[in-house]
Amino acid sequence: MKDSSMTDTSPHGLNRRDFFKLVSLGIGGMIGLVVGLPALDYLIGPSLRKDTTASWIPLVELADIPIGVPTFFTFIRQEVNGWEKKAMTYGVFAVRKDAETILVLSNICTHLSCHVGWHADLQQYVSPCHNGHFDIVGNVLSGPPPRPLDAFKTRIEAGKLFIQYPPYRRS
Repeated sequence: MKDSSMTDTSPHGLNRRDFFKLVSLGIGGMIGLVVGLPALDYLIGPSLRKDTTASWIPLVELADIPIGVPTFFTFIRQEVNGWEKKAMTYGVFAVRKDAETILVLSNICTHLSCHVGWHADLQQYVSPCHNGHFDIVGNVLSGPPPRPLDAFKTRIEAGKLFIQYPPYRRS
């Protein structure tokens, strides 16, 4: 004799066994979404995020920058790229024109990203890679660099120089 509860169908054509299968699948799917989406975001999300926000970095006391002489300074910035966290050291040249006017230039050549150095005897920044030369305000004098040195936006607060990272491209 057959169990009538297993074969009885409702007016919608759905028996009890199929109904429980559908309910179990539905609840299982909801649980999978509730647990799976945050887990997927946790695993893949950091690799998709990129920190593109500009930030102000305290560089140096204003009194430490002599007028008319490019002075080299470094700063450290922590960067997060996906799961990788690293601290990068950057170099800049600060040129103080007068008491309140300061130009801060990147020390990275715009040709092949070599580090430029200030040569006081030439009154020029020189890139050792391909002999690129820049004047005191970063304009190209000779060599292969396609554009001037990148510059940083600056502000002065309470006698301290702040620069905005990343630098902007000059043309």
